[in-house]
Amino acid sequence: MTPEFSGKTALVTGATRGIGLAIAKALYERGCSVAINSRNAADLQSVAATMPRVIGIQADLTRADEAGRLVSDVLGKFGKLDMLVCNVGGGRSVPPGEETAEEWLRVLNLNLHSATNMVAAARRALAEVRGSIVCISSICGQEMIPGAPVTYSVAKAALNTYVRGIARPLGKQGIRINAVAPGNILFPGSIWEKKLVENPADVQSMLDRDVAIGKLGSPKDVAELTSFLLSEKAGFATGAVWTLDGGQVRG
Repeated sequence: MTPEFSGKTALVTGATRGIGLAIAKALYERGCSVAINSRNAADLQSVAATMPRVIGIQADLTRADEAGRLVSDVLGKFGKLDMLVCNVGGGRSVPPGEETAEEWLRVLNLNLHSATNMVAAARRALAEVRGSIVCISSICGQEMIPGAPVTYSVAKAALNTYVRGIARPLGKQGIRINAVAPGNILFPGSIWEKKLVENPADVQSMLDRDVAIGKLGSPKDVAELTSFLLSEKAGFATGAVWTLDGGQVRG
């Protein structure tokens, strides 16, 4: 049987670990030629070496010029771009109430502008093939999550609003865009790995109290939903934020 995405090309940003890496692998296994991005060249080389149809391109996507160069490099290698996954981001910040102007800018650049820069850079190429985009957000952008940094929550809320708002102009060009908002995802190096080591009883208590199915999610869970949203099976889906949190969000 021909793989679902045979002949397709994809760009996954922030793709050397965790959710981004799982998405890149899922697309690769479905037949895609995949470009992965990170700011760390060594990590890119290590991942790309394990998959023949994967190339790694270093770029800092908080800069619009770097996002443009990344898309140009992908087009130079593959000749087209069918799918874009904006996964650059990070939830580590200062405790609520300790925000500074510099920290606001850093977190907004990382979690919002990295995506808006990429969409702007890739828009023309995606329009040529009626392509699709998925931005990886967070449930922190949907409701107040106790302990979540305010900077991160605001940035992800802004990303969700951007996805909803940009869907109409992109749709006129034949481009679909959606967001996936994961809840608590466990992978090596994640905050949940650290919390499980430090106090597993507290983690289980949180899961029992706050998560309907009582467990942490995995990067593969996010990769499967992302792959669906990028595919023709989701051809009527755009401008939506898809929650993937085991039933934690109540709003």
